[in-house]
Amino acid sequence: MNHPRVIRKLVIVLGDQLDHQALALDEFDNAADVIWMAEVNDENLHVPSHKSRSVLFLSAMRHFCAEQQGIGRRVLYHPLSERQKSLASALEKTITDHRIKTVVLTKPGDFRVERELTNVLDEHNQNYEIVRDNHFICDPHNFKSFGAKDKNLRMEFFYRRLRKETGYLMEGNLPIGGKWNYDEQNRGSFKKNGPQNLVDPIFFKSDKITNEVMLEVENAFPENPGSIENFNWPVTRSQALEALDDFVQNRLPNFGKFQDAMWSGQSWLYHSRLSVCLNLKLISPREVLTAAERAYHSDHASLSSVEGFIRQILGWREFVRLIHHHRMPEYVNSNSLNAQEDLPGFFWTGETEMSCLKDCIQQTLSTGYNHHIQRLMVTGLYTLMLGVNPKQVHEWFLSMYVDAVEWVEMPNVIGMSQFADGGVMSSKPYVATGKYINRMSNYCKSCRYDPSKSTGKEACPFTTLYWDFLDRHHEQLKTNPRMSLQLRNLERIEPLQLQLIKEQAALIREQGNVLLAA
Repeated sequence: MNHPRVIRKLVIVLGDQLDHQALALDEFDNAADVIWMAEVNDENLHVPSHKSRSVLFLSAMRHFCAEQQGIGRRVLYHPLSERQKSLASALEKTITDHRIKTVVLTKPGDFRVERELTNVLDEHNQNYEIVRDNHFICDPHNFKSFGAKDKNLRMEFFYRRLRKETGYLMEGNLPIGGKWNYDEQNRGSFKKNGPQNLVDPIFFKSDKITNEVMLEVENAFPENPGSIENFNWPVTRSQALEALDDFVQNRLPNFGKFQDAMWSGQSWLYHSRLSVCLNLKLISPREVLTAAERAYHSDHASLSSVEGFIRQILGWREFVRLIHHHRMPEYVNSNSLNAQEDLPGFFWTGETEMSCLKDCIQQTLSTGYNHHIQRLMVTGLYTLMLGVNPKQVHEWFLSMYVDAVEWVEMPNVIGMSQFADGGVMSSKPYVATGKYINRMSNYCKSCRYDPSKSTGKEACPFTTLYWDFLDRHHEQLKTNPRMSLQLRNLERIEPLQLQLIKEQAALIREQGNVLLAA
């Protein structure tokens, strides 16, 4: 499509801004305005992006482009074949080749991307406007108290405020059912026979556009991790709406009770898979929340299940965005526990004798996905207790998950998973022995390690590292009232036994994988 050398308004659309209702597209003039999109190497290489993640973003971008062209809008699209190094270089080429009155940019979720683009615009004295991202429910500027530098943030109070403001699951100013959350009902595990009557989520076959993207990704980024053989993610708005309906009808009723449960070989269980649709902005959180609430009012799903799901979307998702908005750029370098270990090499291969980590990592390599408890209480738990540098953990999560965009992934990892912010986001580190994993899954049944043991050949590395973690950080954690019970249990361990635990933990770090010595 031909583009005028003089453009009234150049509307930048990034790979995670595929929202047809974005404010940046308001009053778009098909004759005078142009949408700008770019596929660039750096967005696949600044961390080595899982191949399925790259395919998802690039395919969704190309489908969005085609849909916009289908309604008569002009799109200046830089495809991967141009081999543009970065968004900055691609935008610089456009600014040089055209006379643009105004560049309009929806505020990027990624601080790094916003800085990269605005630096180019400023260097070229290009007039531009950054507009609010209306995809989200709350505006960070209206929640400055949750970003104050001298305050720790608690999601619960934020969540209750948003419930009141939006009316979701509310009766007047009170929560439906009289309670704000039903966590105690949403921590179920599967019995010995495992999950029953699972309905596989709707999978989407690759069309011509996606197949072309797959070939390009394999050729352009052959060394990047992960596989595309099982790619089946939604890449259009219509597919995202189908995925939403499929979840509400088939898995939401059991989601709440089993949202924390895990089972070997089961990637999806009762989870929604909607994070990819939301984070690329193929659907809005309001659409998702309304569909979930409707399921409760029609008696299709219980209040506890619907509340647990709404809490993830209205609570955590919006909350972590505030942290990213108010705390960057310093936040990414947080390391309150002074964790300096390197990420173990098996995180890129799944080759470990720890059954839980093997299953979760191999699932990630195959699909680009783990659900939130696998991320928090298996992969994230291990790196936290091992003492891995939190920035390395953040970069691995950003690399490996198809739904990972920095504004949502990084606070969840730095703050919640690794407790690297010292309690800004979470009131305590999420640490547990292997017994937790044994209670919530069947991983331990096929593992050579015993979650009840902390020393010896059969000791579970999670259990060893748990006690070592508490001992190493005792001084820092002893003033935290939520850690008092765990620290009292630590103090009951005999000194000789604790010394053996510390030696075994040191050996785990030295080997970087699993314990093989006596």
